[in-house]
This record gives sequence, structure tokens and C-alpha cells, in this order.
Amino acid sequence: MKNISYWSPRVIVILFILFMFSFSLDILSMEGTVLEKTGGFLIHNIPVFIVILLLVFAWKKQNIGGILFILAGIGFALFFGISAFFVISFPLILAGVLFLVDK
Repeated sequence: MKNISYWSPRVIVILFILFMFSFSLDILSMEGTVLEKTGGFLIHNIPVFIVILLLVFAWKKQNIGGILFILAGIGFALFFGISAFFVISFPLILAGVLFLVDK
């Protein structure tokens, strides 16, 4: 049981990162120079980079990482809108709670 409670928040966050990353791939089909596409790709992935940093931090310090994931979920809800709560914010909040529960 310890194994499931340890890995579940990490797997949720990794799947969330892949999901968010997939949105940035639409930049490659747009017209523009390589530099413009690269810039757009990096800008679209800013939330992904933030979540990756949070995951690296939470992997080592679960309690603080759990709180940060909950705060990130709330921040994403405010930024992306409440209508995207279950797709964008809920996985982060769930992962944060799971990080806090697993001690």
C-alpha cells in the first residue's frame, strides 16, 4: 500500500505534464520562422516548466511540495478560469493532497 500512495501523486503529475505539453505541439503546425516557432513553443511550455520544478521539489520534500501543488492548482484555476478547473487545476490539487497524505 505504501508503494501506491508514494507513486500515485508522482504519476498524476507526470501525466499532467505530458497532457499540458501536448497543447504546445500545435505551434509546430503554424506558419512562421524557426525562431518564432521556438519562441512560441517555449512560451506555451511555461506552465509545464513550473510544474516540472514543483515535481522535482516535491519529490524531495513532500510536505512543502504538497502545499505548493495545492497553491499551484488554485493559481492555475485563477489564471485559466474556473471553467477549466477539472482539467487543469484538479489534478494539481489532488496530487498536492496525495503528497501531504503520504508521509
